Amino acid sequence: MALSRSERRNRIRRRIRKVSFGTSARPRLSVFRSNKEIYAQIIDDNEGKTLAAASSRDIEAKGTKSEIAAQVGKAVAEKAKAAGIEAVAFDRGGYLYHGRIKSLAEGAREAGLKF
Repeated sequence: MALSRSERRNRIRRRIRKVSFGTSARPRLSVFRSNKEIYAQIIDDNEGKTLAAASSRDIEAKGTKSEIAAQVGKAVAEKAKAAGIEAVAFDRGGYLYHGRIKSLAEGAREAGLKF
């Protein structure tokens, strides 16, 4: 029997989380995508704290979903820079590196975040 879309994503997400771990020196950039919104958090897994976060609900953005995702990536990167974070481990959350996830990552890279 085939897996549903959400079961498949959760299986991939668990596999990614086995190797992707955020430390204080290199926190994890976690991405969640819903049908309408996109969210990004920078997390220190050792402390269990969110160091910076941004979402499409926080910023005043217009355009396509991919353009908004790029703006969210820039916003989270600016907040990370303000918190003194230069490099992160990218956690795509089980989503394919395509479309909005790719746009968010490229927006964060353009704003100076390294991963």
